[in-house]
Amino acid sequence: MKIICNREKLLGAFQIAAGIAPTRSPKEVLNNIKIDATEGRVVLMATDLEAGIRLEVENVQVLAPGRALLNVQRVGNILREASDEMLTIESTENSLDFTGSHSEFHLPRANPDEFPSVVEFAEESYFELPARLFKELVKRTIFATDNESTRYQLGGVLFEMDGEQITTVATDGRRLACMHGTGTSIGGFKNSGMSTIVPTKTLTLMDRSISEKDEMVHLAARSNDILIRTNRCTIYSRLVEGRYPNWRQVIPSREGKTRIEGMVGPFHTAIRQASIVADPESRGVEFVFGNGTLIVAARTADIGQSRIEMPIAYTGEEVKITMDYRFVLDFFKALDLEKNFAIEVRSNAEPAMFSTDDGYTYVVMPMART
Repeated sequence: MKIICNREKLLGAFQIAAGIAPTRSPKEVLNNIKIDATEGRVVLMATDLEAGIRLEVENVQVLAPGRALLNVQRVGNILREASDEMLTIESTENSLDFTGSHSEFHLPRANPDEFPSVVEFAEESYFELPARLFKELVKRTIFATDNESTRYQLGGVLFEMDGEQITTVATDGRRLACMHGTGTSIGGFKNSGMSTIVPTKTLTLMDRSISEKDEMVHLAARSNDILIRTNRCTIYSRLVEGRYPNWRQVIPSREGKTRIEGMVGPFHTAIRQASIVADPESRGVEFVFGNGTLIVAARTADIGQSRIEMPIAYTGEEVKITMDYRFVLDFFKALDLEKNFAIEVRSNAEPAMFSTDDGYTYVVMPMART
């Protein structure tokens, strides 16, 4: 194998693929990224046996087709530290050589035939949706997963695809994020039930791999795994085992709730200010809506107290609720500052429900007042 490539473009693709390669593994071959150069096409492959990625590298000149293994740590360091704009990478019988105008590196050659195969996307039945929508579906839910348990049902995002609708759901038991969108079922694809739970690591990797040139994303969920494809990338991943909780039961009824509408930016600022003196353990902040004003307040005995006021459109009776400020800020961070939203509350004994006009719902459980 012999190729000439732009160092920075190869580094960008290499770092994405390296995100799935294990840092430590009893199988040393997995600590590598496989590069496969054919006529006019170069693909990087990485896997930890639970998930895998195939990523095409752009603007590479293939002088001699072939395959090689690139050690994640050593080759990653070469691509980051070298100052050459272009690099020639050649795999010989005994070594893997990197040559630029100012530097050269010679590494021991590993056998690419020992690297496990990485699944390609060959499905005829799948769900198609815009790449921008896919990124929003992930961005607005992934933060609500249970980060302490990667193999439990709450350690991933639930995907439901039925007809033209796609829904993503995430929860950690104290808040729930849900996003609806519209796509196209190709070849009669449909998944139902509570079993398509995609690990957060897979979704983070996929989000990073989507470029501005990618217009569509293809999803093919099967009984135990999922395949995700863009123009230049295919990701395979095993699903999180188990069945997801019945999330629809968590969405509260709107009946009897007070609805307050506003813009993300001012609310986000007020909550950040009030949280400066919030208890670092409970993280509770009180919200008081009424008489055209929102009061956001926090008090901690040995830290201090805060009281932030801002005008709102709601002029009805006073409604109070205490929530973990981090959970509320997570909702606002997933949206543009100019985005309009609504919050529906009734009392401190019932969950608050945030929503937008483009299919996003977010439920936060209240906290006991101190």
